[in-house]
Amino acid sequence: MSLRRVKLTRPRRRRRRGRAGLVIGLTGSIAMGKSTAATFLKRLGIPVFDADAAVHSHMKAGGKATRAITARFPGTVGPKGVDRKALGALVFGDKDALRDLERITHPLVSADRSRFLAHAAIARRPIVAIDVPLLFEGAGPRAYDAVIVVSAPAFLQRQRALARPGMTPARLAGILARQWPDARKRRYADAVIPTGLGKRETLRRLRQFLTLLRKI
Repeated sequence: MSLRRVKLTRPRRRRRRGRAGLVIGLTGSIAMGKSTAATFLKRLGIPVFDADAAVHSHMKAGGKATRAITARFPGTVGPKGVDRKALGALVFGDKDALRDLERITHPLVSADRSRFLAHAAIARRPIVAIDVPLLFEGAGPRAYDAVIVVSAPAFLQRQRALARPGMTPARLAGILARQWPDARKRRYADAVIPTGLGKRETLRRLRQFLTLLRKI
C-alpha cells in the first residue's frame, strides 16, 4: 500500500448504548511517529488514551505496579519508582521475564482504558482513540472500529530510533523482532498515515481520515 494513500473500511462495530462512539486504534512500529499523530488527534479534538503513559504512571513511586515489580525484579525500584532502564535490561531478550512484567502491567492498563472509555461514553464523545504500540501483536484490531497505522520509510525510522537515549542497533533489532513488520501492519490498517513527509502532511491526512470516519 502506498504511503500516500488513505484507506477506509467499514468500522468493525456499531455504536451501542453505554459506550463511547467510534473507537480508533492508533498504532505503528517503533519510531514511526505515533506520539506525533496522537498529539495531532488531540489538537483535532479527539480524546486519546495512551497505554504507554498509563504503564509509566503505575511505575512511579507508590504506583500500583511498583510493589509487584519489586518482588519479581529486585533492584529495579528506587525512591522515584521503577528504574525503567534497569528493568528493560532484565526483560530484554527474556521472554519469561517479559511475560511476567506484562502480567503485572496489562490488567492495570486495561482497567485504565475501561475507565477512559466509560468517561468518554458519559461525555458522549463521538470519536476517541486508543494509542497502543503493540495493537496487532496483542489482542488485535477487533476491539476497535478503525485502526490507524503511522508509517515512515525504514531509513527514517532507524534514524529516529537510534537518536533515542540508550538505543543501540542491537536493541533496535530486538524490538523490531517482536513487532509486526511495517508492511504487514499497513495491509491491515483502515488508514495509513505518513509521518515522513512533514508534520503538516501528517496533520492533513489525519484530518482527512476523521472527515471520512464522521460520514459513516
